Amino acid sequence: MDFEFSAEQIQLRKLVRDFAEKEIRPHVLEWDETQTFPLEVVKTAGDMGLLGAIFPEDLGGAGYGYIEYSIIIEELARVDPSVALIVAAHNSLCTNHIYLAGNDEQRQKYIPKLATGEWIGCWSLTEPEAGSDAAGTRSTAVLKDGEWVLNGGKTFTTNAHYADVCVAMAVTDRSASQHGISAFILEKGIPGFTVGKKENKLGMRASATGEVLFSQCRLPPSQLLGKQGEGFVDSLRILDGGRISIAALAIGIAQGAYEQALGYAKHRRQFGRFISEFQAIQDKLANMATSIEAARWLTYSAGSKKDSGKRVTKESAMAKLFASEMAVQVADQALQVHGGYGFIKDYPVEKFYRDVKLCTIGEGTSEIQRLVIARQLLKE
Repeated sequence: MDFEFSAEQIQLRKLVRDFAEKEIRPHVLEWDETQTFPLEVVKTAGDMGLLGAIFPEDLGGAGYGYIEYSIIIEELARVDPSVALIVAAHNSLCTNHIYLAGNDEQRQKYIPKLATGEWIGCWSLTEPEAGSDAAGTRSTAVLKDGEWVLNGGKTFTTNAHYADVCVAMAVTDRSASQHGISAFILEKGIPGFTVGKKENKLGMRASATGEVLFSQCRLPPSQLLGKQGEGFVDSLRILDGGRISIAALAIGIAQGAYEQALGYAKHRRQFGRFISEFQAIQDKLANMATSIEAARWLTYSAGSKKDSGKRVTKESAMAKLFASEMAVQVADQALQVHGGYGFIKDYPVEKFYRDVKLCTIGEGTSEIQRLVIARQLLKE
């Protein structure tokens, strides 16, 4: 097995890191405190091809695979997890659902604008009463007079308040359970489609998360995405790739927190010595670095398998589970290295500590990942 990055991948990492350091890092604290969605930076990311990372060039994308995509998300999250989350939800969920399940007309209509950042996308699966139990969806879509009429609402939708395009799931046949949920493409401004409450979150506060609402929202048949009744099934395929991106996001957070702890330990003096000279601190740094590297290769292995066309339901769930829980531990230990200063917003580790918890929740909780993994193991 070859664990070396190509020259092109190394250059991509440098490109994204330079972008994050110059265009994002100076504003991280301000965006977090004011909950400012960094629209200008997101648009610049679109110009760089980051919003169309995994889509072919003939559709306006960058034509990257999941290895390159993981590099992008990791490097953004190393500086600001909010920006990484915005980019990941746009790529992995909204645009990828259209790419994987859409027909040629839908792909040609939407993906070029989404891939270049002209439009921003969101993806709505979760509801107030249907989180991990996504099959408990209550939003409905009824075919009436040749049009689909949507009613209901979604919550925890990343990019909701800034999205030009939304992919949303709704029940079209209650009796068919998971095979009775369909996906639809909604464009900003159509009657009956609105955004609701913007959530006031613990972390990743520059990423806008909120409700999307449907009230007698009428859509032509052309807005049905994929086959009728297969929206939830397609969503599971979408999440296979999405979980790789969340694993990469967690690794980026862990890397950022570790680097802060390493730098602090080299400069903080106690008892007349740099604290990096104490074995207790060295143990923490060694454990952090080792855990990050283990999660990185588990994640990149899943990405490599996906790039080769293999199904990665088990591998992506393993990567997300391990990387997200690892990152929570690393952020905790990085803050501990800082002592009291880790509790102060002047130090970036405080924000990493708040941001990281979402990685164990979004796109399937850790408990759901274990369930997914176990089911796949029992099939083998």
